[in-house]
Amino acid sequence: MQPLNNQVTPINPRAMGFHPSQDTAIRYRGFVLLQHANQSWLVRPERSPMALLPFRTQPCSLADVKEELDERLGHQASAHPIAS
Repeated sequence: MQPLNNQVTPINPRAMGFHPSQDTAIRYRGFVLLQHANQSWLVRPERSPMALLPFRTQPCSLADVKEELDERLGHQASAHPIAS
């Protein structure tokens, strides 16, 4: 498993087959954040297996969607601790 990366990398949504109505696509911590024209976001994993199911946000800023994703990943990690 790759280490989580906190870098934000812009990508071309058209190259990934997304509709032109989705203005912005950003990679963050193994997820693709797709901003829609109404400023809401679709958050989905870059690849399988899915650690977290895709979800949509209400209209918000990039910082808000990153915070929500970090929170969901934190809840998931605490719900499924790795056995040592």
